[in-house]
Formats: sequence, C-alpha cells, structure tokens
Amino acid sequence: MTLLTARDIRELAADIGLRPTKQKGQNFVIDPNTVRSIVTAAGLEDASNVVEIGPGLGSLTLGLLEAGHSVTAVEIDDVLAQKLPSTVDKYAGAEAPFALANADALRVTELPAPNNPDALVANLPYNVAVPVLLHFLETFPSLTTVLVMVQLEVAERLAAAPGSRTYGVPSVKAQWYGDVRLAGRIGKNVFWPAPNIDSGLVRIDVTRTDRDPAIRRRLFTLIDAAFAQRRKTLRAALSGWAGSAQRAEELLTAAGIDPKTRGEALGVADFEHLATVADPAERPST
Repeated sequence: MTLLTARDIRELAADIGLRPTKQKGQNFVIDPNTVRSIVTAAGLEDASNVVEIGPGLGSLTLGLLEAGHSVTAVEIDDVLAQKLPSTVDKYAGAEAPFALANADALRVTELPAPNNPDALVANLPYNVAVPVLLHFLETFPSLTTVLVMVQLEVAERLAAAPGSRTYGVPSVKAQWYGDVRLAGRIGKNVFWPAPNIDSGLVRIDVTRTDRDPAIRRRLFTLIDAAFAQRRKTLRAALSGWAGSAQRAEELLTAAGIDPKTRGEALGVADFEHLATVADPAERPST
C-alpha cells in the first residue's frame, strides 16, 4: 500500500480548498516513515480494531490499514469527513476495513460496528487532546492499548511521575487507567503546517478493571481539588472537598498522608486510599 506523501497531502488539501488552521489544531503528518513509526510504537496485535480520532486527510488511517488493522475514524470536520472515504478507497481499496463517524469526539458514546475498539491510535488535535483522551478511556472500556501523539509538553505531563514539576491532574487521571509512558518524540518538520513545538507519543497500556462510574467521578473530583491550588498544602487545598480544613486534616492523617504535603506528592494509589478513607463505600469491588 502507498502511504500519503507531502505532495499527496497538499494535493488533497487543495482539492477540497483546505487551509489548515491553528484554531482547529490541524497539523497533518506528511512523512510516511513517521506514520509507520507511530503504528509500530502502538505495538498492536494483528488485526486489531482501532479507533482513530481526527484522521484529517488520512495519513495515519492508511498506515493503520497497511498494518492489517481495521479502523474506525472519528472526524468532526464535515469537509474532511466527506473526503476521507474516497482517499481510503483510492489508496487502500474499496474493501479496506474502514468506518467513519462524522462526529465530535468529545460527545461520541458509540461507534459504527465494531463498537468495541481494542486500541486508540491518533494524532490528537492539540487544543482538546487531554479531554478527548480521557473521554474515550471512560467511554470505551474495551480499549486495552492507547498510542496518541500530542504536544510534547502534554505528553510529558501525562507520563510524569509524582513529585515532578509537570505532574498534575492529567497525569493522575490517565495513570488511573493504566501504565503511561513516553513512547517517542516527533519533530516539527514531519507536519504540514509545521507546529511551533515538537510532539510526543504517549502509550497507555490499560489495566484498570474496576470502573464503577460513581467511584471514578468522586475520585476525579478529589484529584481536581488537590491540584486546583498547587501551592497550597493538601490540608488547605482539600478544605472545600472535605467540608473544612480540619476535616481534611483528619482524613489525610487517617490515610497516612502528611496534611502539609502537596498534591503532586501523591500517586494514584494514594488518592484512591484517601477517597476510600473519606467514604468506605468507595472501596473497589475487584
């Protein structure tokens, strides 16, 4: 199968009158070797059911199809969504295992068949990368592997360890679902138009099995509160969540956490333990 080159990308864009905009986070991969590197970094089993968000003009879509996977693409832009099927037909053939949802990824709750993706592989739109990632992890529990390309700063934040400067809400929430790590760095020049900064690949091996929605919502509310004012101690930062600073201190002490510490010092297990101490009904059933 032939993948899209820089010339192909520009011709496709010209054909539909597309001028990429920063507002939509549109940066198209124009290097076939980079596409194949992204697919390889995902480390997928043969013939996986992959959901791709923001396929754009189809560079990564074709790379995934070339590797033998089925692809369900979610594209919000009407013009791009109308063009993509004909591009897949031309480069991968009419029988390629491809489906398209012309929809807002932040609102998607089901996909065209098969509606149980094994993997999420995507060059995520920079302006909504973290919300989209967390939405899909929440909405599709069948996902076992995630490989997304995001701004390098966001990639480092997602994979950050407790205690680091970049560790925060996205780190804890993503790591609640499984093992998160940086899987590569992508330079600016493989994109059209070239972004201002490099991109990073983030891989998540999803291991979370206990997914009670109510427990997750309450845990994530706790995480949000802990980082809402990073400079404050947890005793102060969690006063609103707990009802008072005194109650926050009592709960933290009961959980074996120093009330004077800050949110960035706690790992996922620490937050889960604190949530359970605050409400024993939060204890996972599995």
